[in-house]
Amino acid sequence: MKDSARWLPALTLKIRDVSLRAVVVPITRPLVTRVVTIKQVPLLLIDLHTEEGVTGRSYLFGYFERGNAYLAGLVQDIASLSRGEIVAPLELYAKATKALTLMGHQGLSLMAVAGFDVACWDALARAAGVPLAALLGGQPRRVRAYNSNGLGLIEPSAAAAEAQALVAEGGFGAVKIRLGRPTLAADLAAVRAVREALADDVLLPCDFNQGLSVVEAIRRGRALDEEGVYWIEEPISYDNLAGTAKVASEVRTPIQLGENFYGPKAVGDAIAASACDYMMFDVMRIGGVSGWLRAAALADAAGIEVSSHIFPEVSCHLMAVTPTCHWLEFVDWASPVLVDPLRVHDGHVQIPQRPGTGIEWNEEAIAKYAVAL
Repeated sequence: MKDSARWLPALTLKIRDVSLRAVVVPITRPLVTRVVTIKQVPLLLIDLHTEEGVTGRSYLFGYFERGNAYLAGLVQDIASLSRGEIVAPLELYAKATKALTLMGHQGLSLMAVAGFDVACWDALARAAGVPLAALLGGQPRRVRAYNSNGLGLIEPSAAAAEAQALVAEGGFGAVKIRLGRPTLAADLAAVRAVREALADDVLLPCDFNQGLSVVEAIRRGRALDEEGVYWIEEPISYDNLAGTAKVASEVRTPIQLGENFYGPKAVGDAIAASACDYMMFDVMRIGGVSGWLRAAALADAAGIEVSSHIFPEVSCHLMAVTPTCHWLEFVDWASPVLVDPLRVHDGHVQIPQRPGTGIEWNEEAIAKYAVAL
């Protein structure tokens, strides 16, 4: 009882306000995919201020510069509805999603809820003086990661060299290659060049970024069955669960799906459709920490292994409490605006021991990359 009593004052936080800033940061390697080329990353930085002086932090990925502004208005609306409320993330998540019911529970609405939700959980963990993983009942341990900072649609020889560099950056045991070139032959040439350049024990998941039809996905998937790829990610449109289920039934290589799941319900729908072998959650689309916890419980019940999609600073904590934890996707996109970015050693990310998620803003860098909202 005494230990519990010590926690209560620290965890009773009241929301004062939210401040938002937008940045556009460069990335080391432009990422060329079937649907888009990413050369720089727009981020919306969120600071949730409490009356007690504790600030919770999170960020959202705007996809393009105007996207930051679209998200900012929604986050501010959620904050205004929550001003003066106790930081009880599960209750605030329910209130925010209910308030946005008429706008829908997908797309920008849920992304904004997620950004606010992560900031609430971060504030709560900071007030408790523990890492988010610990607040959620886990341990700030090492999490296995693969390097996703490259291997876009580039020439086979360039892909082979880049794959070797990606492995060397942190002793990674897996790197992800993007596929979806105009022909199957071109995709196979890239896969074979990369596979030849890597050690046999380095895994090679691949990602089509929703670029194929069902028929073409089956054709290319069957060809990739012979090439030793670890999984085939989003071969067709993410919301065509019946089509993805058909691909999964016709292809031996495991099918990965989920970075575009909006909320836990989408996870349940994919399980019911037998749409995939593996799942991958994006903390921004799945509904922040609150949405992730519910989604992970569904995946656990179905025995499906779960990986993360981008946002490694937050996702590493969530992977530590995901029963079917699989792989952390490592990207360093937010690193330029962080005081202490995540590091990878021997293919693993060590969850920071700092309170909360460990996110602290590099104010000098933010000033350099700031853009107007």
